Amino acid sequence: MEKYVCTVCGYLYNPAEGDLDAGIPAGTAFADLPEDWVCPVCGAKKDDFEPDE
Repeated sequence: MEKYVCTVCGYLYNPAEGDLDAGIPAGTAFADLPEDWVCPVCGAKKDDFEPDE
């Protein structure tokens, strides 16, 4: 699964790790994150993320 990076702060969403603090289990693809999910570091919206190269 592809990793995504926040263009605002550089946080890297890794699907293998999920976002446990937000209740997102490991193995959750970025596309499957809820639309209201935000960056756990800066609060940016999903639209502010892009695939990590």
